[in-house]
Amino acid sequence: MGFIAYLILGLIAGAIARAILPGRQSGGWVITLILGVLGALLGGFLGGLIFDVDMNEFFSISTWILAIVGSIIVLVIYGAITGRRKA
Repeated sequence: MGFIAYLILGLIAGAIARAILPGRQSGGWVITLILGVLGALLGGFLGGLIFDVDMNEFFSISTWILAIVGSIIVLVIYGAITGRRKA
């Protein structure tokens, strides 16, 4: 998967992760993009480590699930660091 595909995957996975998590998160779409890409990389690393799954296909369901789960993990860590408020 190329660089642009990771950016698109990260933006969409970050937005989905934000919609799943309760409360208000700070930051705009740039923060969502950065955290989503980091989450996609984390999800791909953990998926390869635990489940022996690669993130080579953009349209694979395993790629999207790993990216969303990784983005949720990164958003939880980001929220704990920045002190996100419950709404």
